[in-house]
Amino acid sequence: MATHVKRAFKYRFYPTDAQAAELSRTFGCVRKVYNMALAARTEAWARQERVNYNQTSAMLTEWKKTEELAYLGEVSCVPLQQALRHLQSAFANFFAKRARYPRFKVKKKSRASAEYTSSAFRFRDGRLTLAKMADPLDIVFSRPLPEGASPSTVTVSRDSAGRWFVSLLCEDPTVTPLPATPAAVGIDVGLDHLLTLSTGEKIANPRHERRDRERLARAQRELARKARGDGANRRKARRKVAKIHARIADRRRDVLHKLTTRLVRENQTLVIEDLTVRTMVKNRSLARAISDAAWSRFRSMLEYKAGWYGRDVIAVDRFFPSSKLCSHCGTLQPEMPLNVRTWTCDSCGTAHDRDVNAANNVLAAGLAVSVCGAGVRPQRRTPGGQSAVKQETPRREP
Repeated sequence: MATHVKRAFKYRFYPTDAQAAELSRTFGCVRKVYNMALAARTEAWARQERVNYNQTSAMLTEWKKTEELAYLGEVSCVPLQQALRHLQSAFANFFAKRARYPRFKVKKKSRASAEYTSSAFRFRDGRLTLAKMADPLDIVFSRPLPEGASPSTVTVSRDSAGRWFVSLLCEDPTVTPLPATPAAVGIDVGLDHLLTLSTGEKIANPRHERRDRERLARAQRELARKARGDGANRRKARRKVAKIHARIADRRRDVLHKLTTRLVRENQTLVIEDLTVRTMVKNRSLARAISDAAWSRFRSMLEYKAGWYGRDVIAVDRFFPSSKLCSHCGTLQPEMPLNVRTWTCDSCGTAHDRDVNAANNVLAAGLAVSVCGAGVRPQRRTPGGQSAVKQETPRREP
């Protein structure tokens, strides 16, 4: 494990009118170059030809020379080149079957962002100045950067709520492996409780979306009544809806960061279930609640923080019957409807809380996997649709 890890420190900033106009123009040019390069590569693929990054870079040079696309030369060239590199990465992921075919960027739906490498910005004494700009950005440093940190990449973005953010990618020497501990925990995610731990602790589900549901519905009704088009009133109503969504997402992210940091610091081994959330949200009755719980985001945070601090995350097979299995004697119940929250084992008579029992079973299965050496960190998408953890039918005790 590397001694230092690279972290992105994201801050909000408030651009001047001139800076906002320059950045908006850059976002548009980045989107235009990405879409043109994607179209060129798609057409070449139809002719059974391969186009790589170097060829699209040469195309960009030619595009700038045309009268129709001369405006591409008015913005910094670095974000445009970075867009081509991102497209190259997207195709690499597609050919490796890690992602689907790249899609075109749409102005009203795609993320407005531009990436600057070290040759296109100046960072001195906490002041960041981007290429093509005379004045530094007015950044609100909500937390300090690591001492002596020098950003290698800067990403500027604007969300749908109209807020501007800058992300500084730096090496953080403060992130080092934590002292080893024998503690291990099984984690069962749910809706009544966001997390249930094998220790018996239950963490309440904040239900951020439900708290603002009425306010969001009212704003969406106001947006629906506005005439379609690009009018000022419709833009204002759309911005109001986006601000409510941003508020919900910010609170959800804050809670997940605090939970995952605490779990990683307290435990050496963390065992979770390899759930297919993409399939689970197809249940129309539970889709909203599952999306609000953000189980996938929780897992991704847990995994990268465990990598930072030298912890282990084990994912047990998604088909492992953690809820129906008695954690005391190993008896498998034939059925376990969702409305059953407590149950008693027919074989040993042990009374179980459904979620605590599931967390204990998840922990036991994960520890067995780590001891046997089978897929400690299974792929999240495998050709057969299952993780690398091999599950066996539990033996019924006499």
